[in-house]
Amino acid sequence: MVFDTESTLDTGRYQTLPQLIETAVAKFGDKPAYACLGKSLTFNEIDTYSKEFAGYLQQSGLQVGDRVAIQLPNLTQFVIAAYGVLRAGMVLVNTNPLYTERELIHQFNDSGAKALVVLSDLLPILAKVVNETQLELVISTHAMDLIDPQPQPSTGLKNVVFVEALRIGREHGFQPVLVDSDALAALQYTGGTTGLSKGAMLSHANLIANALQCKSRLGNKLVEGEEVFVAPLPIYHIYAFLVNLVLYFECGGCSVLIPNPRDIPGMIKTLSQYPFTGFAGLNTLFIGLCYQESFQQLDFSHLKVTISGGTALTEAASDLWRDTTGCTISEGYGLSETSPVVSLNCPGKEMLGTIGKPVLATEVRIIDDEDNEVPVGQVGELAVRGPQVMSGYWQKPDETQAVFTADGFFKTGDIAMALENGMHTIVDRKKDMVNVSGFNVYPNEVENVLANYEAVMECAVIGVADERTGEAVKAVIVLTQDATAGEQTRQAIEEHCRSQLTAYKVPKYIEFVEQLPKSTVGKILRRELRNQ
Repeated sequence: MVFDTESTLDTGRYQTLPQLIETAVAKFGDKPAYACLGKSLTFNEIDTYSKEFAGYLQQSGLQVGDRVAIQLPNLTQFVIAAYGVLRAGMVLVNTNPLYTERELIHQFNDSGAKALVVLSDLLPILAKVVNETQLELVISTHAMDLIDPQPQPSTGLKNVVFVEALRIGREHGFQPVLVDSDALAALQYTGGTTGLSKGAMLSHANLIANALQCKSRLGNKLVEGEEVFVAPLPIYHIYAFLVNLVLYFECGGCSVLIPNPRDIPGMIKTLSQYPFTGFAGLNTLFIGLCYQESFQQLDFSHLKVTISGGTALTEAASDLWRDTTGCTISEGYGLSETSPVVSLNCPGKEMLGTIGKPVLATEVRIIDDEDNEVPVGQVGELAVRGPQVMSGYWQKPDETQAVFTADGFFKTGDIAMALENGMHTIVDRKKDMVNVSGFNVYPNEVENVLANYEAVMECAVIGVADERTGEAVKAVIVLTQDATAGEQTRQAIEEHCRSQLTAYKVPKYIEFVEQLPKSTVGKILRRELRNQ
């Protein structure tokens, strides 16, 4: 077992997230806290708006502990609403703006959400499902509402406009609420890759602990009141939520919110306007940016922290980012169920191919199918215990029990290996493993080899049925712009793989595509490729 003992985690610094918010506001008042669509709001302004929103929720009849869903892209309204929900003692339900009607009905009903803050563009979809949910209150906002309020679509829905909610809250006033540190702060729904998504129950203490754990690991790379951190990943996802709405706010940093990360030219134009010191992304985004000439010409002189998570970082992406920006990438690892960070490489001291060491006060075991710990250097399932680990899945006691060991370790479903130096490597997702004639093939390993071939821009490896070997390895590849999808390229890639992989790991099938299916975070979805 690996247990981080480098120092003690100060779990008593903040009892609740509202206390963390209020402390940061008192310390950094007039400094910019969030920038979006060309407009910045200070800590004091965020404080005022979030109190108004909390006051609105209180006067609307909602009670402490009620669930409030937020279905917005990266807009300052998201931050104001989220902080308002927490300050009113209610529970945040982060909701993907791209969810289908089926997914919305499931998440709203499973969480029991009584209120929803939603992008006005999504009102027509909501109108189709609202009668199948318990939603009593809908607050809608246009992306530009805090800059230049816009008319909202007419859908027949009884909804309140965000800026009007703030006005009502201002008139009504806000009554501070006391909640316990172990009270539920957020229901963070998992991706639902193994069926219907489940709500991980994250407390105030879970999220505060994880922010302080990450702060300790980043060390002197975080200077209070001076950081400018870019948020291209959706803040409804736990990765960006923790980094931007908790960690960097607590440190007095300014988060630059990117509403549409798919608009690469637009993102680069925004980046050109800020002396950004930190950036969070993942493999596909790093590669996509570095191939843009306008990105290569940006000023990276202030950049000192780049964090990668959500999916494995390839050597090719790491090298490309370092060569382009001069900054190394610190790969970490986490899940919705762990608030999310379990381990993280120390910036500037990274060991490529690993997820670093566990963060403070975090125990990690590599276990077999009987929950017994395996020796260092052997693969097994990664299990974790620490103050950032959820209490369980919302209203699912059987599923909760199934993912915890008898002594309280959460079983992640990821295959990993502990190294002698205390670091870990993620081998692959348990369910993504390909079995070729009884031999285990881990897609991450094959993808890393493929990504190092000059003609490969992105790739995904899956298992497909094979009469002779049970399963065979298939590589789905997006080529660089100057490469040609033909038999000669296919043979060259296969030869490249044969030079670096045992024969049974070499892709038997290679398919060239124009793009790979991805989640809203940018994670390549192998399951969609398997289902095609």
